[in-house]
This record gives sequence, structure tokens and C-alpha cells, in this order.
Amino acid sequence: MGQPKRPRFGSLQYWPRKRVTKAIPRVNWEMVKAKEDGLMGVIAYKAGMGTVIVRDKTDKSMTSGKKIALPVTVLEVPAFKIYSVRFYKNGIVMKDVIVSSDKFLKRVVKAPKKHHGHTELDNVKGFDNIHVIIYPVFKDAFKKTPDLAEVSVQGADKLAVVKKMIDKELHLKDVWNNWELVDARGMTKGKGFSGPVARMGISLKAHKSEKGVRRPGSLGPWHPARVTFKAPMAGQLGMFHRITYNSKVIGYGNSAETPYIANAHFKNYGLIRSGYVILVGSVQGPCKRQILLTPSMRPNKFSTKKKYEFVEAHI
Repeated sequence: MGQPKRPRFGSLQYWPRKRVTKAIPRVNWEMVKAKEDGLMGVIAYKAGMGTVIVRDKTDKSMTSGKKIALPVTVLEVPAFKIYSVRFYKNGIVMKDVIVSSDKFLKRVVKAPKKHHGHTELDNVKGFDNIHVIIYPVFKDAFKKTPDLAEVSVQGADKLAVVKKMIDKELHLKDVWNNWELVDARGMTKGKGFSGPVARMGISLKAHKSEKGVRRPGSLGPWHPARVTFKAPMAGQLGMFHRITYNSKVIGYGNSAETPYIANAHFKNYGLIRSGYVILVGSVQGPCKRQILLTPSMRPNKFSTKKKYEFVEAHI
């Protein structure tokens, strides 16, 4: 006799389970808040992982005052620019003003030869929110085609904040406002066609079961006479949008000013030549994967009270 109650196999939160169309996901910016004004996100690229030795300064921690080793992920944050300013009215895009005309943008978008962004920005009236489209500026990097991402702006006068950044090459130090906890949004590693055991987490049947061990015992009742989407079946696994919440920031800055980052050669990635961010734990995706870093949208007390003092790095 089967168990009268058990958790279902496979979360119904993510549906349909298929490959995403964009590497960088959209964000519900109404849920993301920061302490200071400015941009609410940056585009980073996963370089690899390492180990960092820190001294635990967390109050009432079992390892308080002791040295501990933490697995960390190193992400490169190249310099970036603003491609366009997007005005919203009642949650709908009202106008999109292009303020950049770099030649290499033609690989992904139809960038105009000349732009009149400053004059057009002053002519837009009646908006209630502003977002910007940013793109990284690669110099001697592994990637030539830039990625575009929509980022929210925080401030009392958002248009004034954006005007200061137009036609400028922005770096990590220009927008990073002491974010202690960040959310990493990106696409997971692709694993192709997988069975229901790996894809949905169903249990293996007895070794003498008929019609296979690594498959569900039933695909559903007689009626309705169809297989519903809730049935755990084989299909695509990986290349899904996921969020890693409340990643603790160990360090950030420019690689030229940090010897252990500048001299680190990451497998399948190479050297980091621009800004970097070090996060505790892992981040979804393989190396070179695009990751959108934003301030934590739901910080918890457990992650917020952690305090670490950097000692040394093994990267």
C-alpha cells in the first residue's frame, strides 16, 4: 500500500521547463531596494571558484574570532555604458530614447549613427518611472558581442541621476553602493534531454518493476483522457532562469589593485582585467556565463549579521 501523503515530485513553480530565450532574465524592480541612489544592477561574468581564508567576526557565532575557509565565486564586472533610457507610464513603456551610438552595438541592435539623446530626454513629459539599458564595453576580453540588460534607477530625481552617466564609461566603483548581500540572476548550466529521475526528482522503483525502473508508475488517471503538465516526464533540463538569493559579498574592486585577482588564471576563462566581485558560495551556470547582480530583494537576518575579515585567498 502506498503512503497516504507525500510531497509531490517536481516543483510546479517553474513551467514550462524549456530553454530560455535570453541569457539575462527580467527583474521585478519594484521588489529591489538599495540604501543609496543610483543604478540597481550590473552585468557580471562568472570567472571561476576558489577558497578564501577569513576571520569570523559574527556575533554569537560558534567560530567567532577563528579563521575559517569559505568557498567563493569570482565574477568579473567589465566597464559598461548606457544604451538607452526607457520611460514608463503606469507600468507600460512610454518612450525609449537611445543615447549611445557605438559601432559594435550593430552586432545586436540597430544603433543609429548619431543620437540626440540629451534634447529628447528633456522633451519627455508625463512619465512615472525610468529604467536604463546597459551594455558592457569589452577590451581584450573573451566576448565580442555585448549583452544588453534593463536596470532600474533609484533616486528622488531619476532623470538627473541618468544624465550624469550618459556617454560615460562606468566602472564598478561608480555604481556599487556597498551592497553587502546581492542576488545573482542568470541561466543555469544546460544538461540536455534528461529522464524524470534527474529532471523531476522521482524515486526509483523496485528492481523487478515492469516497464522500467527510472520512470513514473503512472502518467495519470483514465479521465481526463490526457497527460497533464503535472506528470513527471522526461525532457529538457538546464538552461533555466534561476536566482541565487542573499549571496554574501567578501570583496570587490579593480583587479589591477588586487594582486591575488590580477595574477589568478581561471580555467576556461583566463585573467580578470577589470572590476571583480567575490561572493560566498556558488553561482549558477558555467564559466563565462552572464550574471545580473542586484541588491538583495529579501535579505534575511541570518545572512545580514555575518561579518568576515579577509585574511588570504587561494584562487
